[in-house]
Amino acid sequence: MFLTSRTSGARLTEIPLHLEKGTELDWAAIVVDPHRTFQVIEGFGGAFTEAAAVTWQGLSSVRRREVLHAYFDRVTGHGYSLCRVHMNSCDFALGNYSHVESPGDVELQSFSIVRDRQALLPLIKEAQSVAGRGLRILVSPWSPPAWMKSNGEMNHGGHLLPEYRTAWARCYVRFIEEYAKEGVPVWGVSVQNEPAANQIWDSCLYSAEEERDFVRDFLGPELQRAGLGHVRIVVWDHNRDLMIDRANTIYSDPEAAKYVWGLGFHWYGADCFDHVQQVHDAWPDKQLLFTEGCQEGGPHIGSFDLGERYARSLINDLNRWTVGWIDWNLLLNEQGGPNHVGNFCSAPILADREHDALLYQSSYFYLGHFSRFIKPGARRVGCEVGCPELEATAFVNPDGWVATVVMNRTEASIGFVLQVGDSRVDTGLPPRSIATYLTR
Repeated sequence: MFLTSRTSGARLTEIPLHLEKGTELDWAAIVVDPHRTFQVIEGFGGAFTEAAAVTWQGLSSVRRREVLHAYFDRVTGHGYSLCRVHMNSCDFALGNYSHVESPGDVELQSFSIVRDRQALLPLIKEAQSVAGRGLRILVSPWSPPAWMKSNGEMNHGGHLLPEYRTAWARCYVRFIEEYAKEGVPVWGVSVQNEPAANQIWDSCLYSAEEERDFVRDFLGPELQRAGLGHVRIVVWDHNRDLMIDRANTIYSDPEAAKYVWGLGFHWYGADCFDHVQQVHDAWPDKQLLFTEGCQEGGPHIGSFDLGERYARSLINDLNRWTVGWIDWNLLLNEQGGPNHVGNFCSAPILADREHDALLYQSSYFYLGHFSRFIKPGARRVGCEVGCPELEATAFVNPDGWVATVVMNRTEASIGFVLQVGDSRVDTGLPPRSIATYLTR
């Protein structure tokens, strides 16, 4: 087992266990059935933002390497494989910018990713090098260029003007093509980050019908014409609360649905884990992807609640057919920024700029209990939890190892029996802890 505990100070600490044969179970048991299988995992990861990239560049070379290996090394780190990047600016950029700044340039003659070459692309390329493989990159826009919008600015919502839908769809194509030239292939795109949120930062509103029509009549066909039909289209990319309604509007249109790989969602607002299950049950041929989550309202340095929030979401989302889970900023400074509107948040690793030090938060270790041991291509398996105070999920990896993640959020130690197939072990978790059990 690998243990992280608030009380003992363990952080992904390896503890040998001995499995015994047997089938007699106590009431406090977790039973894993490796032969009852569900969804296949795409991967885990975080977001490359301009804020993360600039913070990373400000570190010493030793600390820069440490960050990359902590996240992307498949032996000593988290082995991240599925990440997100913003197209045009987001709140965690140093200011508003777009890749087509010239008003009215519907032919995209001024399209440029020169800004991305300053910080974002160097970070992504170094991460790929450490990972030793291509990363699956999801591209998400926070706003079209200001001149394409009804309010004439990138912030404060507004809508994409109908006359610019073709040009905006072609921006996705150009972005994908330019990133490919840089050696960074794009795995998927979402239509719009948080399309129901009118924010003081980069944002754009789409009704369900507007998003459906844009995918059906513009984005989907443009990707196909450019030979990019393999690039996955993710819709919604917002909170769980309204995901059923959005899925219903888009998936009920066969011409729109044929272009859509799946639905992305965030964790802000009410948990609504049952909505994730309902979307899968209604449209089992479409995928579910967690595309963003972070602790809002500052850096929250040293808080153990951070990790528990992450793990609770991961366990509940994965147990409801989610195929991948993407954290928000990979790295921020000790203030929880930079952010061009002061929307400071936490990140699993924070940089103490004055001392050139890295501050690993509980969220970093809790994420590792999933990303280090549940590999791309792993398949979720049956996991029955007989103790209501424990939360758990289990996966069988492509190499046959079974990873069972168990969390105890209570203030008491809890003993239990873990049974995997016909083998069992008497084990337990200290208060406020999480463990990953690896068995064959």
